[in-house]
Amino acid sequence: MEKDFRAEIGALVQDRKQAYTAMSDRIWGFAEPRFQEYDSSRLQQEYLKARGFSIRADLAGEETAFIAEYGSGKPVLAFLGEFDALSSLEQEADSTERRPVPGKTNGHGCGHHLLGTAAVAAADALKTYMESHGLLGTIRYYGCPAEENAGGKAYLVRDGFFNDCDAAITWHPSTTNKTMMADKYLSNFRVFFTFHGISSHAAGAPELGRSALDAVEIMDIGVNYMREHMIDEARVHGAITNPGGIAPNVIPSEAQILYAIRAPKVTQVKKLYERMCDIARGAALITGTTVDIKQVAAYSNVIENDTLEDIMYENMRHFVPIGYTEEELAYARRFQEVITELDKEGLKDLISILSGRDKEKKRQMEESPMLDFALERHVSFGGGGSTDVGDVSWVVPTGKVDINCYAAGTALHSWQAVAQGKAPAAHKGMLTAAKIMACTGAELLEKPELLERIKEDWLEKLDGETYPDPLPKDVKPEIW
Repeated sequence: MEKDFRAEIGALVQDRKQAYTAMSDRIWGFAEPRFQEYDSSRLQQEYLKARGFSIRADLAGEETAFIAEYGSGKPVLAFLGEFDALSSLEQEADSTERRPVPGKTNGHGCGHHLLGTAAVAAADALKTYMESHGLLGTIRYYGCPAEENAGGKAYLVRDGFFNDCDAAITWHPSTTNKTMMADKYLSNFRVFFTFHGISSHAAGAPELGRSALDAVEIMDIGVNYMREHMIDEARVHGAITNPGGIAPNVIPSEAQILYAIRAPKVTQVKKLYERMCDIARGAALITGTTVDIKQVAAYSNVIENDTLEDIMYENMRHFVPIGYTEEELAYARRFQEVITELDKEGLKDLISILSGRDKEKKRQMEESPMLDFALERHVSFGGGGSTDVGDVSWVVPTGKVDINCYAAGTALHSWQAVAQGKAPAAHKGMLTAAKIMACTGAELLEKPELLERIKEDWLEKLDGETYPDPLPKDVKPEIW
């Protein structure tokens, strides 16, 4: 491998930056929610097909899932992309005020328009590099729907679409530059509990009614008491998706609550889920109702691969600091002024962790609106979220980096993140991630001994365990 392979791949990405930024901006505008990313998926498929990739679409029951493939034989490298938006986050680009876009109901508050596009760019650049250098192997871009709330990758894993892969590479937009902290991602089940009762007049004949809403409320009380008796790292949070109506003088015959159940390991989530099922059945007995229980999503915990992430980290150090213009820094400062007070406090805490006792380093971070440096490999902070990348990591060695795309302190899943999603700094982060991933892929193709070490690391981390397959066999992708 030539010493300047990073420069060559970086130039390939940079040369096509207009196409990539246009793609990410269009997907930002589509803002399609889980399992409905039709325009976003089509746009990426058309681009990659024109670039010489073969396309397989409509996979694992997910209409918007697809695989774009180039090459043949081993090794098989997977680049993971996403393109789903979040509900209720419609927002004008670049606005430092909350301004919903008329006619829109969703927004890219988690940066998946950048995430998927950078993975497309990485596969695209690596294909050109392979052609130029006569490299053998197979590269794939996985267009993965419904990461938010539905765990779309778990369906692809369950149906075997990753079984022949040797390594998976991905990234996520962030406010820092770092490698994946696997212990910060929690396994997660999403479960609907739907109670059925008997409707009646709440004043004229209350004795004839059996309130489904009472059952929901009693279940939620039971879950609150359960929280005292579960491990500290676990999380349970719910939303009443159907209160049974808005008329207080009508006893509701149906009501529903959706829970997210999280814990560090799938086995721990399963135990909490079983306890919550007992609570639901108890609430039904108390209220004279019945309950239907339906699991609709599952996210497994992440199996980290230090060897692969060491490679990604070294490539990240080559492309970070990213470098921002004065205009881009001024733009970020404007958004720092409008993040919430809690987010500002969170940023202070983060800076304290990253700076340690170095007062000068702390001062520099406090004065800069963008944290433009690579964090040390195993620095630890935050956490509590979930990702379906975890499911992939159980069946193929997986590496991930986070790359800065937003003003320091910006919370993901917020309108402030949506507003910054088309800014030059966001595009720079996206292109940087593409370069890191493509360079990582090039190293794996040219140094097969790395893949052997990566596999050994993966098997050691698994320690004999196999994929927990947390999705029930009868669960299919659906819009809910």
